[in-house]
Amino acid sequence: MAHPKEISALNKAFTGLGVDEKTSISILTKWHPHQLHSYRKATPDFFIEDERQFERWSDPRVLQLRQEFIRFKDAVVLRTMHPWERDARLFKEALQMGPRIDIIIETACTRSSEDLLGARRAYHSLFHRSIEEDIASQIHTSERKLLVALVSAYRYEGPHVQEERAKSEAEVLYNAIKAVAKKNPTENEEVIMILATRSKSHIKAVYKYCEEISGNHLQQDPDGDWALKQTVQCLCTPHAYFSKILDASLRTDVDEAARDSVTRVILTRADVDIKQIKEEFQHKFSGVSLSKRIEEVANGNYRDFLLALVSKEN
Repeated sequence: MAHPKEISALNKAFTGLGVDEKTSISILTKWHPHQLHSYRKATPDFFIEDERQFERWSDPRVLQLRQEFIRFKDAVVLRTMHPWERDARLFKEALQMGPRIDIIIETACTRSSEDLLGARRAYHSLFHRSIEEDIASQIHTSERKLLVALVSAYRYEGPHVQEERAKSEAEVLYNAIKAVAKKNPTENEEVIMILATRSKSHIKAVYKYCEEISGNHLQQDPDGDWALKQTVQCLCTPHAYFSKILDASLRTDVDEAARDSVTRVILTRADVDIKQIKEEFQHKFSGVSLSKRIEEVANGNYRDFLLALVSKEN
């Protein structure tokens, strides 16, 4: 449970003429998911109990905070949000930004089945439409069918793999990749079925057999379909995927959209697998720690908030 004194201090930080950023950092970065949950439950002025059984931010309060924070605002708001609402809003913003198909794939493929189901429920409550409906109506590229299938997924999450089926599906995937000049593999109904319905353990086996058939590392194929590559990486090697995104975003010459990826990745993975992402980052990028890179690029309270979160143990 969140301590009453900390709840009171955080509420004071979120009200008045300014935001007490130091207080927000010290409390929010040490709280675990159950404490964040109890905070939302204990703070009806900020959070509304939704009929689909999650607590969501009051829209006027979000607007108030976003007027008072700079980049730090997004980190604080995402940290306190129910994970279902957070992901629903990520889907919505991704559709409004271009759209950002990469964020849709990332969010759909790196969440548990229960969390993805919860995000769909939250999306209904927040926007009075389904994620599937909005993707189908707003995405007009070859990835549309794949995206609808990915956000609709409810996968088995155990370790069991049917090896013979994995081998036969590897043939399907390999043949679809070979025929990319004739038809985009993300439009192939069998490929979509495999990527959207099979467990992550099964897809790892499919991809292993596919690489054995091809004789090379398919992720490095310069002619391969980028959406297919990202989907497979998010499903099979999420820690490598997230470390790559952080490396690309933690540079001095990146644009605002890239910089926002730092906030998105760290805030969504802080209570899940940030330790494994840190280890992968250090291994992948010549021994440079994630904390060191954050210190070199970020500033002020935003930097301190990120550093405190990446130092958490899962």
